[in-house]
Amino acid sequence: QVQLVESGGGLVQAGGSLRLSCAASGRTFSSSAMGWFRQAPGKEREFVATISRTSTNTYYADFVKGRFTISRDNAKNTVYLQMNSLKPEDTAVYYCAGRASRSTSVNRDDYDYWGQGTQVTVSS
Repeated sequence: QVQLVESGGGLVQAGGSLRLSCAASGRTFSSSAMGWFRQAPGKEREFVATISRTSTNTYYADFVKGRFTISRDNAKNTVYLQMNSLKPEDTAVYYCAGRASRSTSVNRDDYDYWGQGTQVTVSS
């Protein structure tokens, strides 16, 4: 079974930074595109960022462009989300996801594996 475990969430003031990590188990990581999604109370889970197998391609939601950076280290089976200039509206549970494909996707249904999520809270 493929497992994804997020870490790095917490409480930060507006304008601050956090770096989320997602550790993956299994043999599929090196062949998988990865993504980050988030979900706030009362809202649907929404796309944040995605990265291809070899980090050649990345794509971001408009609301995080210029502030968030997705990266991966295949040797460590880990994907990261560096979040800078955080805003209160970034408050959500952030989920790491993987798909059995080398190509990036912004669609929730394209992802096969999900972590349990890590809470990010940005105070005013």
